[in-house]
Amino acid sequence: MVDAADAAEVTAGRVERGGRVAEGLRAYRLIVAMWIRSTMAYRTSFVLTTLGNFATTALDFVAIVLMFSRVDALGGYALGEVAFLYGLTSVSFGLADLAIGSMDRLGRRVRDGTLDTLLVRPAPVLAQVAADRFGLRRLGRVTQGALVLGYALATVDIDWTPAKLLLMPVMLVSGAGIFGAVFVAAAAFQFVAQDASEVSNAFTYGGTTLLQYPPTVFARELVRGVTFVVPLAFVNWLPASYVLERPYPLDLPSWVAFAPPAVAVACCALAGLAWRAGLRSYRSTGS
Repeated sequence: MVDAADAAEVTAGRVERGGRVAEGLRAYRLIVAMWIRSTMAYRTSFVLTTLGNFATTALDFVAIVLMFSRVDALGGYALGEVAFLYGLTSVSFGLADLAIGSMDRLGRRVRDGTLDTLLVRPAPVLAQVAADRFGLRRLGRVTQGALVLGYALATVDIDWTPAKLLLMPVMLVSGAGIFGAVFVAAAAFQFVAQDASEVSNAFTYGGTTLLQYPPTVFARELVRGVTFVVPLAFVNWLPASYVLERPYPLDLPSWVAFAPPAVAVACCALAGLAWRAGLRSYRSTGS
């Protein structure tokens, strides 16, 4: 039985955690606004870099289109279906990259000691690192992915139901949450490795490239890894199988198509624990 003192302590803890979250969001919003103002001071440069980001990411889909000029299907998937996977992944990853893509700079800060300047500021370190050098130009990736997704929706003959319509925005938001958790967990690893940006890129940028192709073209061991170890398959492979009415990878039950929100919450919670553990293990360079 919980007495009044224990209940009050639990309530106080929840209020304190809620306050830290609110403080972190406020700090993130202020830093992002600062970088956006800085970016908009040079509008021509912003437009050119955004268009460059758009064109660079578009080359990935151009390569897929060229591939389909030689084949009719890839792993049993037609061009429109691959475009559907590509669009979902690009938008989800693009949103996460836009919001906290700066996390991959943490290793550099740990090595040169500039992380110390963030520790003494009256704002959560995670919010500061995530918002650091906020790149509004990354909207180019989101826009390009949205255009490909729109093309796929106009091309693929999908038997729309209320569940499928509801699943579309859920996939995008949950996918962004899963990728965001991977960004944070990879950044936490850099507290230990200090020079592991390429390792983190393998799971972030490498993961989004992997998900742009059907699961049927990969070995079952790899599909198991991105389903049960690093659950990137919940970004699009599993829910997209329901929308496209395709067989589920690894013969999983149909209900897994609706699991992305729960997976995203679990991934974010684990990433948060990893971040706290990494931050506690940090030792200043003394510079």
